[in-house]
Parts: sequence; C-alpha cells; structure tokens
Amino acid sequence: MRMSAGPLRRTVAAVVGGVLAAAGLLAGCGGDGSSDSRGAPRPAAEVETLPEPVTPAFVPGAPELLADVESLAWWSPVERPVVARAAPGADARAVARLEARTPEGTRNIVAVLGRRRDGKGALWVRVRLPVLPNGTVGWVPRETLGGYGSVRTRLVVDLERLTATLYRDGRAVFGADVGVGQPANPTPTGEFYVRNKLRRYANAFYGPVAFGTSARSPTLTDWPAGGFVGIHGTNRPELLPGRVSHGCIRLRNDDILRLERLMPVGTPVTIR
Repeated sequence: MRMSAGPLRRTVAAVVGGVLAAAGLLAGCGGDGSSDSRGAPRPAAEVETLPEPVTPAFVPGAPELLADVESLAWWSPVERPVVARAAPGADARAVARLEARTPEGTRNIVAVLGRRRDGKGALWVRVRLPVLPNGTVGWVPRETLGGYGSVRTRLVVDLERLTATLYRDGRAVFGADVGVGQPANPTPTGEFYVRNKLRRYANAFYGPVAFGTSARSPTLTDWPAGGFVGIHGTNRPELLPGRVSHGCIRLRNDDILRLERLMPVGTPVTIR
C-alpha cells in the first residue's frame, strides 16, 4: 500500500524532530541552545565562552614603495678561481682570471651587470673586472659566484672640482674635498666599484680607513698588487684639496670616517 506524499513528509519530519530533541540540539533546549547531560538548560555562567583575542607578537607596518630599481647595484663574491671570458660560453676568449681572495686577503667581489644562458643552457653572469685596461668586463659561470648582494649607493669623484659625493637612492648624503693623482700619475676615469675595506694600517699615511676599488693605475703597474686605486684618509690634511697623490683618492680623516658609516662594499664608483 502506498502512502501519500503529505503523510509521508509529516512522518519523516516527526522522526527527525524526535532525534534532534533527544540529542538536545533543538533551539528550545535552552535559551542559548545549551543543556546539561540530562537535557536541562545550563545556567549562563556555566556556558563556555571564547577566549579574549591574543595580542600578536608582530604587527606589520604600513607598506612602503621599494627604492627606484635604477638606484640599485648588484655584486657577488667569487667563490673559487675562474677565468672570465669575452662571451657566455666555455669556448669564448679568455679575458682575465679571478681569484677568490684579493691581494689584501679579503674576499674578492665583482660588480654584476647582467646574466645570460649559453647554447647549452648554462647560466653565465656578466661582471665588471678589476683588471687593466680599466672598464674591462667579462662573463663567468654563475656557479663560480656566491649569492647576490645589493647596494643603493653610488660614489662620484669629480677630478675637476676635486670633490667626492655619495648618493643614496639618487640623493646626495655625503660630500667632501679630496686629493687626487698628480699629472704624471693621474687618477683613472671610468666606472668602478668598491672592492673591499681595510682598517688598522700601521702607516698613518693611509689614515684610519681605506677602501680598495677596482680601478687600477695605468702608470704604476709595478706597484704591489698592481697599483689599485684606493680611497683613504691622510696624515697631510693641509694638502687637500689638490692633485697630490699617485692616483689614489685622499680624504681628511674625519671625512673618511663619515664615509665609512655610509658607503658599503660593492658601491659603484664613478670617476670623471
């Protein structure tokens, strides 16, 4: 015998209602829907409540726009000796050999200018090289370099005005008079980078701090380590500004100490 749709729906509703009531889940079991084990409503004080919100350990600040990418410069340490080549490929002409350490015993770094894969899919990095002739660039396998570092600074040395100006994100943050190379041993012009930083010189001639750059003197190639151009202090501040050095860039000691706090290793250096 078939049951009509109306009685069937009423029968199912009654069964479901009974089950819910037995489980104490109907809204009528208590004013807030809670009950004890016997189905009787529990007092409001016994009803579990959510805990107070926990104060977060870290609250991110308001987002800030990144610095203009044009003000960023990249560098990387040389992890092992490698031959830099004129093009990205093991068969390209050798340009120079890079060591993992500088002649001063610091880690050797190169300025990173770009990347490209060769015909076999290997990744190569275009780097500025600390060799003569000044301005030489080359390609090295990516695997021979360490992680990339970045700086937002640039040092500009003006040989005509005898000044050094440090920029951060395109804004001048430091300026000082300098001494530069004599006419017989001029300070080279071009694009370079700060290769290392040295302190505790036994000779006061160099002042308290010296930065080594990738620039090299074209006239003093027989000097120790090949005549690298440094940026350092001096024990003869009365000579500055002037054309008084063998190619290095001299600053008064107070100025070189200020520059040390502002200019990281890897900073590009423009000498013009």
